[in-house]
Amino acid sequence: MRCALIGDVHGNLEALKAVLEDIATQDVEETLCVGDVVGYGADPEACLSLVSEHCAVVVGGNHDYAASGRSSLEYFNPYARRALQWTAERLSPKAQQDLSSLELVAEMNGFALVHSSFFAPERFDYIFAPSQARICFLKQEAPLAFFGHTHLPIVFFDTDPITHSSGPEVTIDPQVKTLVNVGSVGQPRDEDARACYCVYDSDRALVTIRRVKYNIEQAARKITRAGLPDILAERLFLGR
Repeated sequence: MRCALIGDVHGNLEALKAVLEDIATQDVEETLCVGDVVGYGADPEACLSLVSEHCAVVVGGNHDYAASGRSSLEYFNPYARRALQWTAERLSPKAQQDLSSLELVAEMNGFALVHSSFFAPERFDYIFAPSQARICFLKQEAPLAFFGHTHLPIVFFDTDPITHSSGPEVTIDPQVKTLVNVGSVGQPRDEDARACYCVYDSDRALVTIRRVKYNIEQAARKITRAGLPDILAERLFLGR
């Protein structure tokens, strides 16, 4: 089985369309999403519509919950808070209901999905370092899991000590718990401005990180025209 995993779309319609076009060339059976469909970008409703159409399963992210009123905006920095207020004002009642109904964890056949961490997923803790991955592994039941939230594609292995890989292809050992960050479609932060997602091939036990060029200029122009903070447009060009 081959499946595509996307996440952290953040209202970036140009990036999402480019990624979906690339996924169509990858011979995958289904596409899954690890959350944060909205926030930051200028096309929240259009992105939610496309994700709902193309993704078999979507788990909720912190921006999804905040934009739909399910969690507080106090958690966010001023730029993110402003974008979420703007987003919430423009989402239809149905879109808000769809976002607020998303579950935080999804168990699939042989793997699991979460936006942040399996340890108190409602807290939306970040996993940047092995020590944070270790806490997540304590609650992770599936041998393999995919997550997002940091916008940084990386794979952690529950070894002693915990190891990790940032390579474009990673072989999965079924005997070792593994945690894969799928990267960000709409706002990459690893200094590569291209949209990011991954493909998981269960037959080959292989995870491949894919990068896709998209029309950053158009996405950034929409952000500034919408009156959203300029930094949200500028960072798209920097990939951080």
